[in-house]
Amino acid sequence: MPQEPGAGKLPEAEHAYAAPVELGDLAALRALAQPRRQRMLEHLTLHGPATSATLARALGLNTGSTSYHLRELARYGFVEETDAEKPAHRGEHAAEARRAEPSTHRERWWRAVPGDRRFPPRSRQSPEMRLVMDELNHHAYAADLDLFERLQRDAEDDDPWADAFPCSRGTIRLTLPELRDFFEEYIALLNRYKRPESATPPGARTLLTRFLAFPAGPASSPGPTPSATLSASEGREADPS
Repeated sequence: MPQEPGAGKLPEAEHAYAAPVELGDLAALRALAQPRRQRMLEHLTLHGPATSATLARALGLNTGSTSYHLRELARYGFVEETDAEKPAHRGEHAAEARRAEPSTHRERWWRAVPGDRRFPPRSRQSPEMRLVMDELNHHAYAADLDLFERLQRDAEDDDPWADAFPCSRGTIRLTLPELRDFFEEYIALLNRYKRPESATPPGARTLLTRFLAFPAGPASSPGPTPSATLSASEGREADPS
């Protein structure tokens, strides 16, 4: 699971990325596969640090539930506590959340831990791990599609970001080594545009990026001939470059 990058570009000298970490622990994968924890982790990634009460209000849960799920996510290194005075919150949502928090006791603020996390290839997954991965992927893909459709549908006509839903469907023919190289180049491209909150200019917004590629048929099948690529950002077919 690659890290969630920010928008923008840093000078080459400032690039510093952690090495990929494979999530091979079944207990950690089970913790991550829980749908509510996936929602909480995504909220922390998009909106920045939050308390259990903030997450409960935002996601329609109770504070006891969010506190428990945060502890479970922290146990496996997906979230961690952070200084309540220092988080750089993103947008009005986070500001309102901070104002709404009581100040009569020490608040526990949590942040998503960034990193390049990857799942074991299916060939090395045990039958039990495959069941967990199938459940995790099912919830994650369904949530992504629902969010994409909802945000696109609800975008205001006069909002310049209403056109900010680029997507592309196409075909390429690759060997397995070439596919691995292709994926690493994609991750490197995302990292080129990663930068800290302090270096993000006004008007920038967090973008969700997703990459999905899969073979079209059995290895014995010649597969489709590469042709046009359909890009939703342009709304027409274009010759592949």
